[in-house]
Amino acid sequence: MGRKEFISDGLRLDGRRPKELRRMRSQIGVLQSADGSAMFQMGNTQAPQFGAAPHRLAAAATAARPQVLASVFGPREVEVRSQLKTDRAIVKCEYAMAAFSTGERRRRGKSDRRSTELSSVIRNTLEQTIQLEEYARSQIDVYVQVLQADGGTRCACINAAMLALADAGIKLRDTVAACAAGYLASTPLLDMNYEEDSAGGPDVAVAYQPGLDKIVLLQMDGRLAAEAFDECVQLAVQGCREVAAAMRKALVGHTKALMAAGGGAAGGGRG
Repeated sequence: MGRKEFISDGLRLDGRRPKELRRMRSQIGVLQSADGSAMFQMGNTQAPQFGAAPHRLAAAATAARPQVLASVFGPREVEVRSQLKTDRAIVKCEYAMAAFSTGERRRRGKSDRRSTELSSVIRNTLEQTIQLEEYARSQIDVYVQVLQADGGTRCACINAAMLALADAGIKLRDTVAACAAGYLASTPLLDMNYEEDSAGGPDVAVAYQPGLDKIVLLQMDGRLAAEAFDECVQLAVQGCREVAAAMRKALVGHTKALMAAGGGAAGGGRG
């Protein structure tokens, strides 16, 4: 069997161009029991063009869409008194994958090492985004659950958590948005899907605050030459700006909907 071509005639298997994001969808205030909540999903950017090659049609038709649910509880009293900080809040983050989230049907427990690592990555990113000093002696809990996994799940988790924090009314230093870029067939690819991600090429994940022009997360899986690394970082930051714009639009739309409904509280009823 020949080597799979991930780019043909300037298009990827799912119909996107190399520097094109998948389409984003979000819902805010989806859980009444939480102080803030959001669903974040990324799907195919566009329908395959008429006359597209059969392999591209099949890839687009069967492509999974990373779907993440995030919920926020707090600020509230610190549960473990020894962890209390007199000058700022502490952030607790728990990441989990639903047992049905991947085609492999592998069950992941809370003690899974990757889950622990991703919980830490998300928490560190959020700690640089929340105005922690505004919530001294308190605790903010963030729960992130992957309902459907695909390439870019780590970034989708950060984006869902950002929307949930905003829904909870938590004061933030800036919007934070996450996106990744990979390198396949000597080409930088923005927002790789599962099939591209599984090809084994390197990728760079970035979380970025556009208002402050600040990178708060930079992780690379694999190895890249310096020039290719810089290309991927710049492409990922470009993707973050697009994601941030989409999230701001979603938040504005949500706020307008609440106002039209008579000023109902977001999420779990916080004013």
